[in-house]
This record gives sequence, C-alpha cells and structure tokens, in this order.
Amino acid sequence: MKKTAILAAALLATAAVSSAQAQSIRIGLRAGANYSNLAGNIQNQDTYNNKFGFLGGAMLNIPVTTDGFFSVQPEVLYSQKGFENKPTEYTGLLGGKQKREGSVNYNYLDVPVLLKVRASGLIFEAGPQYSYLLSANNQTKTTTTPALGGTPTTTESQNKTDVSGFNRSELGYLAGVGYEAENGLSLSLRYTGAFSDFVKPSNNSDFYGDLKNARHSAFQLSLGYLIPSK
Repeated sequence: MKKTAILAAALLATAAVSSAQAQSIRIGLRAGANYSNLAGNIQNQDTYNNKFGFLGGAMLNIPVTTDGFFSVQPEVLYSQKGFENKPTEYTGLLGGKQKREGSVNYNYLDVPVLLKVRASGLIFEAGPQYSYLLSANNQTKTTTTPALGGTPTTTESQNKTDVSGFNRSELGYLAGVGYEAENGLSLSLRYTGAFSDFVKPSNNSDFYGDLKNARHSAFQLSLGYLIPSK
C-alpha cells in the first residue's frame, strides 16, 4: 500500500511538470510548530497530553494551470511529534498507584505531496504523506506506590532513544487552509494524521502496552516562502 501511494504521488508530480505550460517551478522554505498528540484506541488516554514541537523544511511548487490556481506541492519536512505525560496518578488493577510525567519526542522526516488550490490569495491543500521515524527521545519519569502501602519508587525511562519497537515507515495524510501573498509569503494551518499504528504489535514495553493502537496526530501552524521565479 505504501509503495502504491508513493508511486501514485510520483506519477502525479510528473504529470504536473509536463503540463506546467511554460510556468516556472518555484522552490521555497517552511518553518513553524506542531501541536501533537496521539489518536486511536489508547489505554489511560487522559495521561497523554498535547505538546509543541518544531517543523521545518523545503518545498517545491509545480503549477498545473497557467493562472496559478491549481498546483502540486511536494515538501520535505523535519517534524517533531509526540506527547507529554500529564502528572496524574491512577490506580492499577491490583490497587497499586502510578504517576507518569515528562515528554516523549518522535523526530520524523515527513514527505507530503499536496494538491494545492489558490484563489484570491486563499489556499486549500490536501494530499498523502509518507513519514520516516528518524529518532526518539523518551524523558518520562514514573512514580509507583505499592498496593499495600510503603515507600513510592521513582524510575527514569530506560533505552530513551530505542526505536526498535516502532514501525519506522508510516503512511498518512495532510490537509489545510491558509493565505498566500503575491510575493510568495504564506501562513498555513494544517492537520496531519496517520493511517496505521506506529507501535509494533509485539511491543508491550512502551508505557505498559498503552500505545498498541496509537497513531500520530498533529495540528501545524507554519510560515512558508516561495522564492519568486525568474
């Protein structure tokens, strides 16, 4: 499925180039922020909160119509996703109590291929996105209180940068709206999500199996700049 989607996106971009009708392809830059969390059927979901992360990279705008109304825009973005652990104490099945706090960063290379409509400065864009997990950083601290009382124990996350329990390739989607000025400067509000779980089914160690059915989800606010063509 992933190979089919990537092939379809490549064919679409190729078709757009051939129909550009003497319009110049423009390159540009994008930078902004993710407001990310997890979606899906997640156990103890209230303990996982939104977090902010950096977003930035390059884009290529390929016109399809001569008036600039319709174009294809592939992008390559470094994207920080993840969540924060809300320091809320909850009780397990045997009566023991646990509190988790800290944040988890998942650093991705995102490659969306967007169909873009520009009408009087307003922009509407949507398309598929391929993501590859570059690295992770788990900064979680867990405090456990025994069921029969006693002294609570606090442990730091182990193997903070281990990504062996995750599906590193991910297929998702992106859609957004924004405004683009004549000089190429734009402001975009987007939403991006994933079609598949990012934790491998055999992975029961990360957050005690809470994330088995978790998918990445993020709102994005960013500034873009398309360099004027010659």
